Amino acid sequence: QVQLVESGGGLVQPGGSLRLSCAASGSIYGIYTMGWYRQAPGKQRELVATITREGRITYVDSVRGRFTISRDNAKNTAYLQTSSLKPEDTALYYCKANLWGVDGLRDYWGQGTQVTVSS
Repeated sequence: QVQLVESGGGLVQPGGSLRLSCAASGSIYGIYTMGWYRQAPGKQRELVATITREGRITYVDSVRGRFTISRDNAKNTAYLQTSSLKPEDTALYYCKANLWGVDGLRDYWGQGTQVTVSS
């Protein structure tokens, strides 16, 4: 079975940085788009950034210039380097991968990693 596991979250002061990782494992034939989403308490889940297998990248306006998404295709891993963090970045950050597995082409989600920005 396919699994996505996020790591790297934590508590950080405003202005700080964290590097989130998302590792995909299992019976994977190919990964297309990988993305990071976040959900703050009482709010809907929102897209943060995506990256295609070819390296095409999109960001939500609120993080552009502060966050950087990247991926290592050989390791089936995506990263989100965050910087200049603000309290409003506090959320549960999820990874999503669109990939070919034994169940065909579908989206898979991780369980999330908590990012808390507070002094």
